[in-house]
Amino acid sequence: MKWLMRKCSKCKRYTLETERCPYCGGELFVPHPHRFSPEDKYAKYRIAIKLTKERTLNEA
Repeated sequence: MKWLMRKCSKCKRYTLETERCPYCGGELFVPHPHRFSPEDKYAKYRIAIKLTKERTLNEA
């Protein structure tokens, strides 16, 4: 089992729990960035999606 610290989206505290924040009961997420690889096969697709989202936000 992989142990990653998680961060509460409500109170911003860190914990090793996996379900809910033990302090406030908020949702937890993993704050670590994704692993970087220079041979990223899907970078062009992510960049295209990001640019599309930015264009739609600027038009609205």
